Amino acid sequence: MSLDLSRIRALCFDVDGTLSNTDDQFVCTLAGWLQPLRVFFPQRDPMPFARRVVMFTETPGNFLMGIPDRLGIDEPLARVGDWVYRAGLRRSTRPFLLIAGVRETLARLHEQYPLSIVSARGASSTQAFLNQFQLSSYFTCIAAAQTCAHTKPYPDPIQWAARQMGVAPDECLMIGDTSVDIRAGKAAGAQTVGVLSGFGEEAELRHCGADIILSSAADLPQTLQIC
Repeated sequence: MSLDLSRIRALCFDVDGTLSNTDDQFVCTLAGWLQPLRVFFPQRDPMPFARRVVMFTETPGNFLMGIPDRLGIDEPLARVGDWVYRAGLRRSTRPFLLIAGVRETLARLHEQYPLSIVSARGASSTQAFLNQFQLSSYFTCIAAAQTCAHTKPYPDPIQWAARQMGVAPDECLMIGDTSVDIRAGKAAGAQTVGVLSGFGEEAELRHCGADIILSSAADLPQTLQIC
């Protein structure tokens, strides 16, 4: 597997598991829910059990992500999710988590390429994540769940982001942690990077045709030969 660096003129980033450490966030949330039952866990610590549950559900979860889009109900669901997020925002005290090295990586890449967000998240929670870590200035555009007629694994959001960045879709590099990201990139004609910092497993990403696999997005500057 390899990338054709000469083709790459813009980068598209997934959020969950790629920029945001959603795995650990889910684990912490589940462990918090299980605290009233901590007496039933070894050392009264539900955290190991919560981590095993999150890891176990990742692959079926990736499959389920595409079902609403195939049924044509992804946009209503995304709007409901955004409403729930906005309604609960003032009551929520749990912050997002940033994957190690991502801030520095985006700063370096921003000097060389236009960057975009291509996420299946709702617009409100996507913007909240970017605001928390002051990352918005690095991105030319944000394709959230409601931006296009279809979200990932369809190519629509990558094609839209490419237009906003002034490049062709096949000149983009899609970076994500799941088969959904890789399939969307391939459908748009873009090259793809699978990262192992989130929900997807290496075998799954390879099977979907990722052009290269990295431990995390923080490895991109070296891969793209940015000094």
